[in-house]
Amino acid sequence: MEIIDITAPFSPEMLSWPGQEPPSHEFLAHQRQGDPNTVSWWQTGGHAGTHVDAPLHFIPNGAGIEALDLRRSIGPCRVLDLSHVEGHVGRDDLEAAEIAGDQRLLLKTRNSGDDLMRRGEFEEGYVAVSREAAEYLIEAGVETLGVDYLSVEPFEDAEFGEGEFRTHHALLKAGVTLLEGLVLTEVEPGEYFLACLPLKLVGSDGSPARAVLIRGLNI
Repeated sequence: MEIIDITAPFSPEMLSWPGQEPPSHEFLAHQRQGDPNTVSWWQTGGHAGTHVDAPLHFIPNGAGIEALDLRRSIGPCRVLDLSHVEGHVGRDDLEAAEIAGDQRLLLKTRNSGDDLMRRGEFEEGYVAVSREAAEYLIEAGVETLGVDYLSVEPFEDAEFGEGEFRTHHALLKAGVTLLEGLVLTEVEPGEYFLACLPLKLVGSDGSPARAVLIRGLNI
């Protein structure tokens, strides 16, 4: 059995969305200072690094992350190679990939080839999912979608206070679970078992998560 960690390292130096503070970390006690134990204190946003979006993120009165059906983020999945796509993932790209029947789908794009999730600098030109592609994912019956950058949304539609967030609205309204910030650089396309667990943060619109892919798992 092979376990592949697809989680971005979580630290104050990690990649963060423009205008959002990265996580902060301090020690309330430390054995190096003569304390009997070491105790960390973290402050972070719900959408830092590898994370899961709750419907509440964009849907008024939507469910918080604590209500996530964990069957959405645990189970067989497909990693789809879209590294050839220029611009954003479109409907035609997904139609050509024959995704019908893929309940959990992770998109490996040029973002992974450039290892963008492990760079400290934000890249506005990341590959995202177009609204038309989102609509096709819904039609195809995809229930869980994973992407290899901080957002499924094209940057030009995701500027706070200006953008329309059309991709998020379409997917979350349709009940699609969104896993964002996955590190797929070393992952080969194919079939895996996915396990991605967010924290059970009551009333939160999202949560950091630990995500792994497992190959050769016999259940």
